[in-house]
Amino acid sequence: MPNKTLNILVTGGAGFIGSAVARFLIGHTEYSVINVDKLTYAGNLQSLSMFEEESRYSFEKVDICDSKEIKRVFDDYQPDVVMHLAAESHVDRSIDGPGAFIQTNVVGTYTLLDQALAYWRKLEPSKKSHFRFHHISTDEVYGDLPHPDYSNGSAELPLFTEETGYDPSSPYSASKASSDHLVRAWNRTYGLPTIVTNCSNNYGPFHFPEKLIPLIILNALEGRALPVYGRGDQIRDWLYVEDHARALVLVATQGVVGQTYNIGGHNEKQNIDVIKTICNVLEDLVPSAHNPKINSPDSNGNADYKSLIEYVEDRPGHDLRYAIDAGKIERELGWSPQETFESGIRKTVQWYIDNLDWCREVQKKNYDRERLGSSKG
Repeated sequence: MPNKTLNILVTGGAGFIGSAVARFLIGHTEYSVINVDKLTYAGNLQSLSMFEEESRYSFEKVDICDSKEIKRVFDDYQPDVVMHLAAESHVDRSIDGPGAFIQTNVVGTYTLLDQALAYWRKLEPSKKSHFRFHHISTDEVYGDLPHPDYSNGSAELPLFTEETGYDPSSPYSASKASSDHLVRAWNRTYGLPTIVTNCSNNYGPFHFPEKLIPLIILNALEGRALPVYGRGDQIRDWLYVEDHARALVLVATQGVVGQTYNIGGHNEKQNIDVIKTICNVLEDLVPSAHNPKINSPDSNGNADYKSLIEYVEDRPGHDLRYAIDAGKIERELGWSPQETFESGIRKTVQWYIDNLDWCREVQKKNYDRERLGSSKG
């Protein structure tokens, strides 16, 4: 694949992972980026404000379900690669309102595939042979893994591999599983050159505050309750978003057509331990004793972030454990994460401390960090 002149169309480029991909492409390659985003509540162009004068960056406010507009974007920009990240992605919101997830994640992916296929079929042979459609998905499509029995020590536990069967639990993961199947069908049936990646839980800068890590950071700084679903023993593998962006660009440009690559951070943590780690980092960076918004003193009369932890009713159908085997992408493409959870979480906490204005601005769209997804229907 050419090294310097690629036009890369990034759907959902104003979202959390999409904006990280766009920043990596502009900052570390010579490729051009066409950002296609509907700008829903979680899409924010402030995440890319540094590129307003960048000639290699273009933005199109387009819904991926709009077939006519997607065709126009393909015709106008002539992309060499599509990196498809546009999606509704919050499990709790999918419980409250699954329709939006079906529309964007399933119908939107179909619309994008339909237009990509028509565009690809008309390309001249040399450009046609280099075209790639890279679909970015989640490890949640695999369902969940057994919870470890700590009484039996540290026995080796199963991991998600590229061959793991799909068993989604939530409306969100079911919609993403559906989109994965569509992408693979367009490869097998029509020959469209597609690649799929499935990633573990991302965290890092510019993450919308409905997700666990930014929610806990901001609530702690404001002296608000730190909600823990159930017992907090759900296990997730955590992947720093900039490590993920680097992996995605590598797959999009060097991955093998028709293949799937799992991308993980090698950081399995119980949710309660993630929350306690954030509290510890905050104590170091913004000591609670000096934070006037903390008003729950411990027995010694000292303010404490961990005293804000509050166990709440669990999410319906909450998956127990996710864990990625990222051996394939390491063996075949040479990628491995650069951040440990300890280094990545410290960078993340510091970023939110330094960017509280960004946090306040993105929450203006009718979100006050309230509990979502608690209905059992």
